[in-house]
Amino acid sequence: MVPPSGASAWLTSFTSGAMTFLAVFAMALSLASGKLANRWAEALDRTATVRISAPEDQMAIQTKAVLEVLKTTPGIAEARALTPEESTKLLEPWFGPDLPLQDLPLPQLVAVTETGAGYDAEGLRQRLAAEAPGAVLDDHLRWRRPMAEAAGRLRLLGLLSIVLIGLAMAAMITLAANAALAANAQVIRVLRLVGARDTYIARAFVRRFTLRAASGALAGVVLGLIGVALLPAQDAAGGFLTGLGFSGLGWLLPLVLVPLAALVAFLATRTAAFRTLKRLT
Repeated sequence: MVPPSGASAWLTSFTSGAMTFLAVFAMALSLASGKLANRWAEALDRTATVRISAPEDQMAIQTKAVLEVLKTTPGIAEARALTPEESTKLLEPWFGPDLPLQDLPLPQLVAVTETGAGYDAEGLRQRLAAEAPGAVLDDHLRWRRPMAEAAGRLRLLGLLSIVLIGLAMAAMITLAANAALAANAQVIRVLRLVGARDTYIARAFVRRFTLRAASGALAGVVLGLIGVALLPAQDAAGGFLTGLGFSGLGWLLPLVLVPLAALVAFLATRTAAFRTLKRLT
């Protein structure tokens, strides 16, 4: 009753495989971007930086004053002035290793680590302004907040992409099921004449289309995992387009897409079958 080949057969398998392939990349992108945002946010969490811009003859005096202020500030666990080599290394990713940064008037940076209780940022700024006029406190709040928001939004975007992919697959499978039912309208009428119920006829179409969708989804997941595995590995700088993949047991996560694709095909085909059978009555 259900043709084993033809346009509806290959359309169902191809649609399921292609959409699942795209869903694997949407899942990988969502997880990788969320991890990157979280890693950046955690690196900035409970840390701050004091930037000292002063004349060369005042730099050492103001740096010492800043360290004294930070040492006596409640909520500060550690304060350390960065060496010129450390400051230069921070700028190398932006300007390259060959730029003579030692000839530039670089500010003195002081790395600050706060305790779990935290500190009074506004009070510290006022003390620094009084003791070292060239010191500016950066508590990283303007960096941490966007990172936390970005992590949540990127995960939501990945989930929304997978939902849209599922809806598109459901629409294509529905069209394929309608075409198969319409092409076999005469066979369906004969089956009804010999006593076949609509539930029996619909079950045959649902079973065949669900198996086609599941097999296509499995092929799409395998190809998607191969494509993700071939992407560049994560670099030390934490680039956005590197390390786009899964880790550990996360490689098994895309396998969830196979039963989800089968469920989408089941619901879409069942709805289309009963609707078409009712119209053919």
